[in-house]
Amino acid sequence: MVRFIFAFCVCVCLLIVEARPPEAKGEKKSRVYDQDLSEEEHFKEEEQHNTEYDHEAFLGKDKKKFDELSPEESKERLGKIVDRIDKDHNGKVTQKELEGWIRFTSKRYIYEDVDRQWEQLKNLEQSHLSLDEVYIQKKKADPNEPISWELYKNLTYGYITKDDEFEYKDMLTRDKLRWERSDLNKDNKITKEEYTAFLHPEEYDHMKDVVVDETLQDIDKDGDGAVSLEEYLGDLYPESEKEKDAEEPEWVKTEREHFHEFRDKNKDGKMDRDEVKDWIIPPDYDHVEAEARHLVREADSDGDGELTKEEIVEKHDVFVGSQATDFGEALTRHDEF
Repeated sequence: MVRFIFAFCVCVCLLIVEARPPEAKGEKKSRVYDQDLSEEEHFKEEEQHNTEYDHEAFLGKDKKKFDELSPEESKERLGKIVDRIDKDHNGKVTQKELEGWIRFTSKRYIYEDVDRQWEQLKNLEQSHLSLDEVYIQKKKADPNEPISWELYKNLTYGYITKDDEFEYKDMLTRDKLRWERSDLNKDNKITKEEYTAFLHPEEYDHMKDVVVDETLQDIDKDGDGAVSLEEYLGDLYPESEKEKDAEEPEWVKTEREHFHEFRDKNKDGKMDRDEVKDWIIPPDYDHVEAEARHLVREADSDGDGELTKEEIVEKHDVFVGSQATDFGEALTRHDEF
């Protein structure tokens, strides 16, 4: 039993670490939390709107599946989606309702990630109960019951030995700071919604300062509270990568120019805290609002500023393409968005 708990703790800790906001893999590392809705270009040549961008913005990561059904099936599926978007069931989809749907589809992976990890924590919590405690309770632990910091810490880090303590000290400290910021009512416990903010702080306004602090902690090697050009490039293009390249890649030169032209706004040779925040969490454009406004404009045939199901289905090529796929999974999960 001890070995089982040890192994389970290790797995949960690794999953929690892996759930942190991912850094881009490949040749060019990135710390920017890109708020765009698709990997597709938003506009083609001559400012022509790219419908592939619209499809992924509306469907999320399920866009690829939508290329498998006929137009007739596409329209049928789209009609069912419209019923979900129309939250007040008045037969009209407003721009705000459309924004809610787009935000939901773009963040579905977050909800799934939190569901999985929350369930694992709850299962691990249950495994620590004695047989007598389980018998007294006569039921499994309430899946909606908040988790205390001490319980989370013990379940996640309890397996760490004194020899490992130094290695995990920074991770534990960082988790504690995230926990305190995500714990909105300051009861030292977090609900599942607060746990979502804990795992994905970049998605919540009240957590974004945590993301900035963690970024500075990682990059600011001299501890002056700012990011120099050397620290900036050193993070994006570490020494281990330099050794593999015969010469400096072109994108490194571009990033050097971007640092001087766009990142360092006050031209003092460093990015201060506000400049770092503007870099990693771009503040000046709401992709969701812009996309919802565009879709309404494209499909609003009577010009009343709202969309009926008929208007949306009529313009199904704008929303889902000329073909579509099985969207049943999205229709049966996450009734609220």
